[in-house]
Amino acid sequence: MSVLDIFKPPPHTKEIQDPKIVKKKYAYWRIRTFYSMYIGYAFFYLSRKSFTFAMPAMALSLGLDKSQLGMLASILNLTYGASKFFSGIMSDRSNPRYFMAIGLILTGIFNIFFGFSSTFVLFAIFWGLNGWFQGWGWPPCGKLLTHWYSQSERGRWWSIWNTSHNVGGALIPLFAAALAQTFGWRFAMFGPGVICIFAGIFLINRLRDTPRSLGLPTIEKYKKDYPSKKHEKSRYQLSTKEILLKYVLKNKYIWILAVSYFFIYIIRQAINDWTLVYLVETKGYSYIVAGTCLFWFEIGGFVGSLAAGWGSDFIFKGKRGPVNILFTLGVLISLYLMWKSPGGVVLVQSILIFFIGFFIFGPQMLIGVAAAELSHKKAVGTATGFIGWFAYVGAAMAGAPLGAMIKKLGWEGFFLILTVSSILALLFLLPLWRVKTNPQLEADQA
Repeated sequence: MSVLDIFKPPPHTKEIQDPKIVKKKYAYWRIRTFYSMYIGYAFFYLSRKSFTFAMPAMALSLGLDKSQLGMLASILNLTYGASKFFSGIMSDRSNPRYFMAIGLILTGIFNIFFGFSSTFVLFAIFWGLNGWFQGWGWPPCGKLLTHWYSQSERGRWWSIWNTSHNVGGALIPLFAAALAQTFGWRFAMFGPGVICIFAGIFLINRLRDTPRSLGLPTIEKYKKDYPSKKHEKSRYQLSTKEILLKYVLKNKYIWILAVSYFFIYIIRQAINDWTLVYLVETKGYSYIVAGTCLFWFEIGGFVGSLAAGWGSDFIFKGKRGPVNILFTLGVLISLYLMWKSPGGVVLVQSILIFFIGFFIFGPQMLIGVAAAELSHKKAVGTATGFIGWFAYVGAAMAGAPLGAMIKKLGWEGFFLILTVSSILALLFLLPLWRVKTNPQLEADQA
């Protein structure tokens, strides 16, 4: 028996026949699974963003320059993006209970190791490893959301879960920045690290695998909510090759979503990383005032995620394409208004940043939902991981490469690049307006 056996998905158990027991158990496990995922992913964000708030103190105490700090940020984006793909392949054949939990524990451990380090090489190694195990968070959540929530309700549940990004993003400045200011930058890494280890243990206790491992029917059978009339039962397992080739690499919808995700993440990461500097340099804001404006990006994202999920379920009846397209158009308009807005009125900038957050977190969330639904249920981790890889290559492009363009072209170049990115994302998403299911794969859905 190998220690890796804990990652194996548990076998399906005999299905419970009593509808009252099924209903009671489904209600209990759906709520338990959901709040566990929500809390767990918020803590992934806590350990991922801790470095951002340790950076100023690190630069002062260790003499690291901006290029070195920027390189560390890019290392995390690249290892995280690659991990989302490869861990997605692994998670489709793993038990999300242990996969997500152990990933969170290891990110905590590498945060602590990073805090004990003092050389750039060790920082790069431990932050790269942190990025790799950060990738163990998203694919299990995509798998669980797909198996525990049916298509007609999935948008709103996924949108509520997606706000864990914003909760984690809002908590980290309050927590890590306070630790860095009071005790030094090392404690800004130690604190989130220790918390994530305990949060990982919490996930082991709370999470389980799919409904069938608990003797429950599939969510489609329970809700009588099948993706199409051609819905059929499929084999218990698919091979890794079949998942990767048939349901991802040969799936035109996944490629369309992946490329659009690349451009969406350039915008999201650029606004997150560069807005504070932009407001300080061009509007004359203090760091505190600029940080307050940027706070509204997360608030807008929180509201936008919920609006996108509910809109796709109730207005467009489970179609994700229309909301992705409309929200990307909203990103384009909001960016243009921020680019051309005169003066430095704080309220105006805060409102525009709120709306950029509102609109960008719609496709940030629903492109992932669309990838899960336009592939096979047993390929969710691989499909969402694959598009996530593209997303974080885009995020990496918003770091050092975009910084170099700002240096060469100024802030006009910054907004021009983001505007072009939003137009390209919009053009790639347009063909998916009417698409709800993949007609070539309908009969294969489990």
